[in-house]
Amino acid sequence: MRDMHREITDKILAQLKTGVAPWRKPWSERVGAHGSVMPRNAVTGRFYSGANVLLLWGVAEVEGYSTPRWLTFKQAKAAGGNVKKHEHGVAVIFVKRMLVKDDKNPGEKKTIGFLRSYTVFNVAQCEGLPDSVMGLGEPRQHAPVNPDGRDADLDAFVAATEIRIEEGRGARAQYAPSLDRIQMPAFEAFVGAHAFYSTLFHEMGHATGHPSRLGRELKGKFGDREYAAEELIAELTAAFVCAEWGIDMGEAPAAYIDHWVSLLSQKETAIVTAASAASKAVDWLRGKVSAEEADEEEPALEAA
Repeated sequence: MRDMHREITDKILAQLKTGVAPWRKPWSERVGAHGSVMPRNAVTGRFYSGANVLLLWGVAEVEGYSTPRWLTFKQAKAAGGNVKKHEHGVAVIFVKRMLVKDDKNPGEKKTIGFLRSYTVFNVAQCEGLPDSVMGLGEPRQHAPVNPDGRDADLDAFVAATEIRIEEGRGARAQYAPSLDRIQMPAFEAFVGAHAFYSTLFHEMGHATGHPSRLGRELKGKFGDREYAAEELIAELTAAFVCAEWGIDMGEAPAAYIDHWVSLLSQKETAIVTAASAASKAVDWLRGKVSAEEADEEEPALEAA
């Protein structure tokens, strides 16, 4: 039986061990004619979430795919096209839930979730697809952020979350769970807009874990597994939001990469769990879907 947690973890670990966080990209250079760089299904328009984002980003990087649109073999045929000969797809995962007997409570059942996979192909691996599926002519979701000044659209997005943020306070960015407050240095203290907003989104990732929001454990200190796990969630939350807005995150601190390597080496489910939590955090920030359904891929995509 395939160990999908291990397969995903090994891929991410291999990149982290080179000193590079694979989710940190120069997104401002890539947000172009095809809109958002977040992977999504080319037919349904649904954005992939959790570890699938990392998997598809990795494959697109290696293969040189410029369009973040994916679909199944059946979807390509139903759309009037087909997958080219000798092309290989990539397995993405979804959480399948089922009722089983509850051994601790005879006569009752409980819901358990387990990973299942299905195979998708990038639209560049296909032929005969209509322009609508290819994403040709699709308007860009967001213009790249102006690195020389504040961005009104981004500021409005941040304000809409109603997370308490105090700028120009202190010399370092941090989120205080006890006060439910983000402390940010002044905008002018950063090297540019990209550095400011990527840092802010990292702290906002932490803030989504407050009991009034998604209720994660916000404990631990630097060096602890709990701390490393929460930092990874905040890091991936920032990466997903930055990808949507065309914000460059820069390089990850070496100390954090070392802790993530240690975390993933000890716990093979850590990256899948963190990516799922990050997707929930992003969905909370967007306010579009409920936290309960944010971590599941849609099994019906295979039959769509």
